[in-house]
Amino acid sequence: MYVSFGTTSVLSDEQLVELARGLEASRQRFIWVLRDADRADIYTELGEEGKQKAKKGQEERLVGRLDRDCRVERVGRVVRGWAPQLEILAHPSTGGFMSHCGWNSCMESMSMGVPLLTWPMHSDQPRNALLVTRVLRVGITARDWARRNEVVTAAAIRDSIVRLMVSEEGMKEVRARAKAVGGVVRQAMTESGTSRADFDAFITHITK
Repeated sequence: MYVSFGTTSVLSDEQLVELARGLEASRQRFIWVLRDADRADIYTELGEEGKQKAKKGQEERLVGRLDRDCRVERVGRVVRGWAPQLEILAHPSTGGFMSHCGWNSCMESMSMGVPLLTWPMHSDQPRNALLVTRVLRVGITARDWARRNEVVTAAAIRDSIVRLMVSEEGMKEVRARAKAVGGVVRQAMTESGTSRADFDAFITHITK
């Protein structure tokens, strides 16, 4: 399981701890990319030096809490900062992607045939999540947009991961559709594919 919420999304410390507990309880191996953007910036009036010191202190407290309460390192790996997302999604061991449903992340996951656990945050992400879960049916909901102001519990996170990674629905139905969609997407991007043809037609149109 690959877990990443992009570069502009914010999760509270409380939600991060619930997520860590849910990942641990799922017993599924994971890579979790934890960026600075995953925490709200509440230090804007402290100046740059004060902000960095406060952030460092908050980070140390949070990481200590995750290590103490959640023991995530026993099940997976937390990556600080940047991770090679496409390479991770392309790896055969990656069985799912818990995502904020930014369009690029959705396309990268679908192109690799990896099913999604949707956790939309803002902008076009709720609509992208609906496309993934209800139209293409290549994903399962982890956080319902209608309940976006609530903290998703560790139990709910665990259940959504197990549903995707272990249940018959996730293992056979969702995964099979994700692979099929991935094949279509990759074919469209080939030299003779529809995506390339549309792009060439657009270039021809604007250069007339």
